[in-house]
Amino acid sequence: MNLDIIARLVQILRDSPELGAIEVRRGLFGAWSTVRVSRAGHSSNQGEHVVVAHAPASGAPPAPSGSASGVSERGSGRVEGAPAPAAAVQLLEIKSPMVGTFYGAPQPGADPYVKVGSRVSTGQVVCIIEAMKIMNEIESEIQGVIKEVCLDSAQPVEFGQTLFRVDPHG
Repeated sequence: MNLDIIARLVQILRDSPELGAIEVRRGLFGAWSTVRVSRAGHSSNQGEHVVVAHAPASGAPPAPSGSASGVSERGSGRVEGAPAPAAAVQLLEIKSPMVGTFYGAPQPGADPYVKVGSRVSTGQVVCIIEAMKIMNEIESEIQGVIKEVCLDSAQPVEFGQTLFRVDPHG
């Protein structure tokens, strides 16, 4: 990603106190590049700093934001490469790519696309998000076993909100 784009994202985050993070994904045909700019620390200006995480282009989908190396932007520009603390089972999240209404099944009364315990593969449709009267099928970018469905059908969903938690080793 271009440093001018990252600098602009940092400025947008600083100018918008209601935003907690901005994530941009770019790429075609499996070569993804992701930049996540997030607010960390306290909400006061003294303790506040911005963290920029960048995952380079690769054939795999972007790694969860806790495992990417980051650049701490507080005037120093130093790199922090500390990974997130390892949990016993690291669940990956399928997040909403848009704002809309979540539907877990193709139509009312039908069986859901996936439920807890379902095995999903990359490219499999896991839900629908309705946005502006258009039904958008959401496909999984990861494979594994669904451990948690985070929303009920017909519930509003925000961009980046977690839809499902998946155990990639299950």
